[in-house]
Amino acid sequence: MTYYGAFYQSALHPLLERVNAYLRRWMRKKFKRLRGRKKAQTAWNQAVARRPRFAHWAWTTHAPRVW
Repeated sequence: MTYYGAFYQSALHPLLERVNAYLRRWMRKKFKRLRGRKKAQTAWNQAVARRPRFAHWAWTTHAPRVW
């Protein structure tokens, strides 16, 4: 990610947003209490705040547009 992001950062961000979308979809399916969007958004923000250096969240932390 570091190498590819250094040269093709504009191409890397859509990929990372898609990874975030997959993670979010998994989270909402696994935990019944996160089925609602607002609860899932709150849980997502807390997870990102607790793990700011987690793999790709150092590059993009915002919630994905795709649910």
